[in-house]
Amino acid sequence: MIRTWHISTVPDAARARADTARLAAAHGVSDMERTRLTAALGARLRQCLTRGGTWRLDLEAETEPPEDGLLRAVLTPCDGADDEGRPPWHMTVACAVGAPTADPEAVADAPGALAEALLGADEDTALVLEKLGEQEDLVTSHREELDQTNQGVLALHAELDAAGRAQRDLLAAERKARGEAETARRRLTFLADASAVLTASLNHDEVVRRLQSLLVPEYADSVDVWLFDGDDEDRVNAPRPAAAVAAARTGRPQYAADHPGDLPGVDDHPASALRPATPLLCIPIGTRRTQQGVLILSPPAARWDADDVVMLIELTRRAGVAIDNARRFEHNRDIAETLQRALLTDLPTTPGLHLAARYLPATHGLNIGGDWYDAFRQPDGSLITVIGDVTGHGLHAAVMMSQLRTALRAYAVDGGTPGQLLTRLHIFLHHLQPDLYATAVIARFHPDEPTLTWAAAGHPPPVLRTPDGRVHTLDAKPGAMLGIPLQQVIQDHTVTLTPGSTLALYTDGLVERRAQGIDPGIERLAAALGTFRSADLDADLDASADSLLHPLLSDSERDDDVCLLLCHLHSRAAEMVRTPTRLAF
Repeated sequence: MIRTWHISTVPDAARARADTARLAAAHGVSDMERTRLTAALGARLRQCLTRGGTWRLDLEAETEPPEDGLLRAVLTPCDGADDEGRPPWHMTVACAVGAPTADPEAVADAPGALAEALLGADEDTALVLEKLGEQEDLVTSHREELDQTNQGVLALHAELDAAGRAQRDLLAAERKARGEAETARRRLTFLADASAVLTASLNHDEVVRRLQSLLVPEYADSVDVWLFDGDDEDRVNAPRPAAAVAAARTGRPQYAADHPGDLPGVDDHPASALRPATPLLCIPIGTRRTQQGVLILSPPAARWDADDVVMLIELTRRAGVAIDNARRFEHNRDIAETLQRALLTDLPTTPGLHLAARYLPATHGLNIGGDWYDAFRQPDGSLITVIGDVTGHGLHAAVMMSQLRTALRAYAVDGGTPGQLLTRLHIFLHHLQPDLYATAVIARFHPDEPTLTWAAAGHPPPVLRTPDGRVHTLDAKPGAMLGIPLQQVIQDHTVTLTPGSTLALYTDGLVERRAQGIDPGIERLAAALGTFRSADLDADLDASADSLLHPLLSDSERDDDVCLLLCHLHSRAAEMVRTPTRLAF
């Protein structure tokens, strides 16, 4: 305990306040804390004097060096001065280290001492006000900094917002550009794939069917292809929309609807009287050389996208080229096939020796013209059978084939064995067409004795079936291809024939497959020929030829011609002899 005061009047309160200030200063209480203590005490004492009565002020010090101490002021009423039941007022401030334990002298009652205490209080108040001013200046400075910071933050937010909007716009533009690029890529991919599909066929009807299947349903709800010189007369003469007629006449695409199409490169046309409720896009089909028809489309939705229309016009142009190429090919193929069939020989009828020939053109590609077969008699009565294949295809190969056929017949008039005939053909072809080659097999059936003489030049070997059902491949040393820049003398080979024997001459189109080569095909041919009975071959050689071809050609499409020549010596050939000295051929 430091000091106790009993206060009932204003002078008592003034002295107690002044003594509290001196004691606080003596105990090392800071200026700010001392001012806070005395100001709070003075305000409380004023309230107490207003209520009246006597009040007790106790100032207690608790100092334990070297730790800081505490200075505690407690104000309590005496004699029930405060009957409201409130707790005593108190306040505690910190003392400095090493505060004195002895109590300073009390303030005298002289007015000078009180005035000095009052001036001291004013000094403390001035100090507090100075500190407060400094704090206000600091607060003002911080407020300005805060305002500037807020303005910077607002500006930053504005910049971030603008950057965010710009980024969103860029992302939207990027998504749009990516979508447009993807759509363009899809169109180009479709155009490339569709072009490959259209040009893969050399049949113009197939090109038309593929064009229709490509466009429905993604790019058109319905597709009508109007070809001016089509094979179907009903379709050619069927009524057509006026826009299609205009497209055929002008060579420009037409859009027929009750509203403008605003499509690039397309003329607007009134709605069709045939289909007034449906918009129609009519695109000419053709090349720069000629117009072939009109493609008539109805939209898959309400209307077409402008870029889709550009793609459809380009696809139609490519379809026109594919149709024109297919028609040119078909025309050339028909000419080549007609020429080749006209040059194929009617087989001679000979008792005791039956002949059956089959010629089948390729199922695709312009490969007609290179294969041929022939059979004719020499002056001595021998029967010459030949089968060959000229390299190359088309009209040129067909013409060359006819020249070789004619040359062979001319050489055979002077006689000669198969090897000699092939040797002369080799010289002829080398001088006539140095860049053209051929393969061939010639088999001669002698009229006086049942022998077979054959020679081969670069051609697949003949296959011979004997009456016991065994099959032999006649692969004795052949000559090289005809026409190659090589001097050669092609050798003859002979084999004895017995009644019931069958010789098969053929071209490589019958046995060769790209994935397997030629040897497996020859083995299949030999196996198939071995399944026939001599009685069946005697009865109907033509039917046997068809039966032989079917299993060999049913596995895949042919990209080359097929020739087959069967020569069958009847089982009763001796009974068919017209003279006692020679077999009847």
